Amino acid sequence: MMTSEKQKMIAGELYLPGDPEIQADTAANQQWLARYNAMMGRPAAERLAVLRERITAGDGCVVRPPFHCDYGFNIRLGTGVFMNFNCVILDVTHVTIGDRTQIGPAVQIYAADHPRDPVQRRDGYEFARPVAIGYDVWIGGGAIILPGVTIGDNAIIGAGSVVTRDVASGATVVGNPARAATRKA
Repeated sequence: MMTSEKQKMIAGELYLPGDPEIQADTAANQQWLARYNAMMGRPAAERLAVLRERITAGDGCVVRPPFHCDYGFNIRLGTGVFMNFNCVILDVTHVTIGDRTQIGPAVQIYAADHPRDPVQRRDGYEFARPVAIGYDVWIGGGAIILPGVTIGDNAIIGAGSVVTRDVASGATVVGNPARAATRKA
């Protein structure tokens, strides 16, 4: 059975991003993003309809333009998700965001990764690891979520934090790298 570069990409295997099918998806997404990001002052219902052309989005989702992503078709947003201005999702594989999660401005979510082997990088290979964000999560502005991270329900990610590992449900993490927040007496 033949596996395409796109299938490898979505599966998290090593793939070549210069593949013609992947490049066509990139071009189509860039056209869609230009249209979506031009909708800044349009009503939320109109923006949601256009958002759903590429992204699986539940009712009541708000993604404020400008927004940036690689493909869109690997993103799943639950009901009532809110993403503020200038968010970036590198969705070369699945990125799932649970119901009622709130994401501050300039948050970056990366599913894209690169081989640690310099020869593979030089040869142009990439790979991906899915990101899963639970229900009722709050992610402060400027946070960065790295590939392969899972964030549990009701977690809080402090503004500017760099999340390098999984976050338990209900936990609050802050800093670079993000660590459990300590309470002051």
